[in-house]
Amino acid sequence: MSYHSLTKYIGGHSDFVMGAVVFKDKALHDKVYFAAYSLGANPSPFDCYLALRGIKTLELRVIESTKNAYHIAHFLNKHESVESTIYPGLKDNKYHELAKKQMRGFGGMISFRIKGGKEQVSKFLKALNKFILAESLGGV
Repeated sequence: MSYHSLTKYIGGHSDFVMGAVVFKDKALHDKVYFAAYSLGANPSPFDCYLALRGIKTLELRVIESTKNAYHIAHFLNKHESVESTIYPGLKDNKYHELAKKQMRGFGGMISFRIKGGKEQVSKFLKALNKFILAESLGGV
């Protein structure tokens, strides 16, 4: 069984919440299908339309977010206040060689650690004026 979020990259417009579950086991599929069908845990036709709309621009959005993440990760990796940058597109990342074999790009997600521990992190977050707490990892 595999779970997939359709909300972020597939949707691309922050206007629906959806996921997909893919089964190899027919018996498990049938049980989950029955539960979802009985409880109404399935997307509306309009939600499906929104997913289809988002898929049409997915490639372009992934390419651009990957380019942006690559440049930001390299910038962060050289910044004096950054302890470490976690991004598979950086040559010093322990998964870089594996990512090169498995991916056509390195994705749009970056993590980084600020030097100085909790106090410096708190100072950094309080100084932000462009971003706010983004439970959804940001939207359009």
